[in-house]
Amino acid sequence: MLEVRNLSFSYDKRRILKDVSFSVAGGERVCLVGANGAGKTTLLRVMATLAVPDGGSVLLDGQDAFARPLRYRRRLGYLPERFALYEDMRVKDFLAYRAGLKGEPPKRIRRRISEAAQMCMLDDALRSPIRGLSAGEKKRVALADALLLRPRLLLLDDFLAGLDCAMRKVAGEILANAAAFSSVVATGHEIDDFAGWASRFLVLRDGVIADSISAGDPEEGDVGGRVREALAEGGR
Repeated sequence: MLEVRNLSFSYDKRRILKDVSFSVAGGERVCLVGANGAGKTTLLRVMATLAVPDGGSVLLDGQDAFARPLRYRRRLGYLPERFALYEDMRVKDFLAYRAGLKGEPPKRIRRRISEAAQMCMLDDALRSPIRGLSAGEKKRVALADALLLRPRLLLLDDFLAGLDCAMRKVAGEILANAAAFSSVVATGHEIDDFAGWASRFLVLRDGVIADSISAGDPEEGDVGGRVREALAEGGR
């Protein structure tokens, strides 16, 4: 279980996150939405321990991420909005290299690559140079990298950006399968696509969690409409 408690963060004397608190259960799929500049990317970077907060804590299964960041990162999969791939490498060689960097024992790397490739539908591309892949395939390679060690927490920043409708559906299937072992927190603007797999939406507004919208109760109406309404509240 992930717990974010009273998280605050400032940059250049500007308060970006203000006492952000929420929790994500094991296997839950949460979509973090908000206007540009609301603090979504900053929040994910702090949760990935790539930025140090002014105050508050991030706990995964009760353990403080900033107390033992290296141990925490081994249980974390993180895909930033802008990711780097070694395009001259073949997919399987890149994933093997990344698994080794993450500390996976050599005898388990082949199995990890096979599992991640199968989950991300990359079996036929493993021997292909990354340079020759489509944009959607490259994003799946980056996601396979994030999923290599079957993380307890998966953080995805603007994950669906640049993908066509068919690829967004594939991405949703991948994340639904990943929820078997990982809690997922993803940011993005593609509300209807996220509504197909997210269990809950968190609305971030001016650095605070302004609303939490469950996708599980059809009596409350269309979840996409409720999310848009909550987002529109911030512009009034």
